[in-house]
Amino acid sequence: MSRAQTFAKARAQARKRPNPKAPLRTGPFLSGRNLNIVLCVLLAAATIALYSPVIGHSFLVWDDQDYVTANPYIHDGLAWSTVKWAFTSTAAANWHPLTWLSHALDYQLFALNPAGHHFDSVLIHAVNAVLLFLLLAWVTKRVGPSLLVAALFALHPINVESVAWVAERKNVLSTLFFVLAISVYVWYAQKPDWRRYLLVAALFAAGLMAKPMVITLPCVLLLLDYWPLGRTPGSPSSVVGAPQLAGSRLLREKIPLLFLSAASAWITLKAQHGAVRNFEEFPLGIRIENAVVAYGLYLWKMLWPARLAFYPHPVAALPAWQWILSALILVGVTALVVIFRGKRYLPVGWFWFLGTLIPVIGLVQVGEAAMADRYAYIPLIGIFVMIAWSLADWAEAKRVGTVWRVIPALCVLTALGFATSRQTSYWESDYDLWSHSLEVAENPFAHNAVGSALMDPDSAMTRHDLENFDTEQKRMDEARRHFERAMELRRPLAQLDPDRYLPYLAGSLNNLGTVDRRQNRTDEARQHFEGALKIYRQLAQQNPDAYLYYLATTLNNLGALDRLQNQPDDARQHYEEALKAYRQLAQRNSDAYLLDMATMLNNLGNLDGRQNRLDDARRHYEEALKAYPRLAQQNPDIYRDMATTLNNLGNLDRLQNRTEDARQHFEGALDLRRQLARQNPDKYLPDVAGTLNTLGFLDRNQNRIEESRAHYQEALNLFRKLAQGDSKYAGDVARVEASLEELESPRPIGSTK
Repeated sequence: MSRAQTFAKARAQARKRPNPKAPLRTGPFLSGRNLNIVLCVLLAAATIALYSPVIGHSFLVWDDQDYVTANPYIHDGLAWSTVKWAFTSTAAANWHPLTWLSHALDYQLFALNPAGHHFDSVLIHAVNAVLLFLLLAWVTKRVGPSLLVAALFALHPINVESVAWVAERKNVLSTLFFVLAISVYVWYAQKPDWRRYLLVAALFAAGLMAKPMVITLPCVLLLLDYWPLGRTPGSPSSVVGAPQLAGSRLLREKIPLLFLSAASAWITLKAQHGAVRNFEEFPLGIRIENAVVAYGLYLWKMLWPARLAFYPHPVAALPAWQWILSALILVGVTALVVIFRGKRYLPVGWFWFLGTLIPVIGLVQVGEAAMADRYAYIPLIGIFVMIAWSLADWAEAKRVGTVWRVIPALCVLTALGFATSRQTSYWESDYDLWSHSLEVAENPFAHNAVGSALMDPDSAMTRHDLENFDTEQKRMDEARRHFERAMELRRPLAQLDPDRYLPYLAGSLNNLGTVDRRQNRTDEARQHFEGALKIYRQLAQQNPDAYLYYLATTLNNLGALDRLQNQPDDARQHYEEALKAYRQLAQRNSDAYLLDMATMLNNLGNLDGRQNRLDDARRHYEEALKAYPRLAQQNPDIYRDMATTLNNLGNLDRLQNRTEDARQHFEGALDLRRQLARQNPDKYLPDVAGTLNTLGFLDRNQNRIEESRAHYQEALNLFRKLAQGDSKYAGDVARVEASLEELESPRPIGSTK
C-alpha cells in the first residue's frame, strides 16, 4: 500500500471515530434539566400573563389602607424606625414583620403607584408555582404530574384573592418560605445535619413572620416523610435517597419546629385578641357545623370555581342537610384514602388538605367570615397532588399516549384561566369587588361597602364604574339604597344580639346621615346622626377603648351639621366633646389619632372665626399646626391639611390687620400646595390657584402692584387651564380677570374703592 493510500485510510478511520472533546447527544434536547428549565419559563410566563391585568388595578380601601396607603410607617420605606415597628407591632391584628417589611420595600421602590405593589405579588405567586413544580419533580422524578399540580396552583381562580389583593401579600410571601422550607428539609433528609436543620427552622420562622397560617409545617413534614421521602419504617425507597428512621425519631426531629409553631400561635392569639370572637357570639356547635360545611365548600369550589367572593358567617345553625352532606363527603373520602393507602400520595394529599386548613377553619373564629378563598392557597395543593398522581397512574396503567394526556389537561387549564381572568376583573375597584359579593350572597357588610365606594368615587370606583353613575345625585341615591338595605338587615339582628350588632347598626345610621347631609336633607341627617350617637354613647360607657373613636366621629358629624344649619352653639358643644375624645385617643396612640385631633382643632378654629372669637381661633389653628409637621413626615398627604390651616390662619391675620403674618402664612400654604401639585396636579392645582389669588388681593391692598399682578396672572393662567377641563372654574376665571382689570385701572383721586 502506497503512502498516499495509507494516509487516506487513516483519515477515513479518524472521521468514523467520535471526537472525545465533543460527546455525541444520545437523547432529545428537551429532556432532563433542559426540559425543566423550559417548563419553568412557560409556567412563570403563563402565570404572569394571566394575572397581568391586576397590575393596572388600584389599591382597595379595604385593608390596603392599613397595609400600604394610609400606613405612615410603611411610607418611611426600609428605615430603621420601620424595622423596629414591624417587629414590635400587632397592627391589623397580626404579628407579621416580614410582611410589613415587604410592603415598606415596595413603597420605597414604587411609592403609592399600585402597579409595582401588584406586580410584586404576581411575581411571588409565579415563583411559588415554579418552586412547587421543581420541588415535586425533584422528590418524585415525575415531571408530568408535578407540572400539573403547579399549573393548577398557578391558574386556579380560587387563588385570585391571594394574588390580586395587595393586603394579602402575607399569603403569597408566607407560602414562598413554606415551599423553601420544605425544599431544604428534603436536602436535610438526604443527609441529616444540624446546619441543614437550622436552615429549615430559619425558613419556617420566616414563613411564620410573614403569616402564621404556615404553623402546620411540622405536620406537613411528617406527611412528606411517609411519601414521597419514604423515611418511615417499611416505606419504599425514595428517589432522593433519604434514609429511613424510627417513627419516634421522626417525631422528636419535629419538636423544635413545634416549639416555633406554639410560639407563633401564642403571639397570634395575643395580636388578634380584639378580633377573636367568644363562644357567646359564635357557639361551639355552630362553629363545628360551619367548619364541616366549609371543608365541603372548599372542595366544591376547587371542582367548580364559580361564585367566588366573601362569605359572611351564618351565625345561626346551618340547614342540617348541608353539614350532614359535607360530613359524609369528608368521612367517605377519608375511608377511601385509607383503603387505597398503597397509593401513598392519596392519604398525604388528603391529610395535607385537612390539616393545613385547621388554623383557619373557624374553630377559633376571627372576624366575621365563614370561610375565605385565600385560606385555600396552601391546602388545595394536597388535593391537586391527589388528582395529578391519580390521573398519571391511571394513564400509565391504560398506556395512554402523551398527546392524549396533554390535550385534556390543557383544556382544563384553559378553562381555569378564563375563570381566573374573569375573577381578577372583580378586584379592579372596591365598587366592583363588593357589587360582585352582593351578587353571590346578600349581606349588610357588602351593602355598606358598596355605599361607601359610591361616596368616594375617586379612590373606590373606576371610570367604567362611573359610566352608570356620572352625577353626584345618581351616586348618592344608589348609596342611600345600599345603606338603607344594610340597616334593614341589621335592625332585627341588633334586636336579637345587641352586643354584637348594635355597633354595625350605628355605622349604618352614620352612613345614612352623611348621605342626607350631602343631599341637604338636614332633618333626616340629624335624626340618623343622633340615633348613632345614642348607640355609641351606650357602647363607649361599656367599652371606651373600642368605641371612643366612633363616638368622636359621630360628634364631629353632628357639629358639621350644626354649622350647616347655623346653630353655632350646638356645633361648639359637639366639637368640644369630640376634641376631648380625640385628645384621649391621641394620648394613647398619637400615630393613629393625632391627625383626627388636628382636624378637629381646625374645625373649631373655623367655628371660632365665624363667631368672632378670633383669639380662640388662633389658639386652635396654632395647636393644629404644631401637630402637622410630625404627621407629614409619615404621610406627605398631610401637607394638604397643613396648607389649609395655614390658609385659615392667614385669613385670620387679615381680619386682625396682621398683614405680614398673613403674607407669611399664605406663602407657606402656597409652597406646600405647589409641592403637592407637582405630584398630583389634577387634585392640587385648584388650591394653588386659590392661594395665588388671595396673595394677589393682599399685595394690592399693600400697594405692591407688580407682585399683585404676577400672582393674579399666574392664578388666571391656572384657572383658565382648569376651566378647559371643568366648566365650574369659569367663575374663578371671571373673578380673577376682573381683579386684574381693576388693578390696571388707575384709581380716581379721593376714591375709596
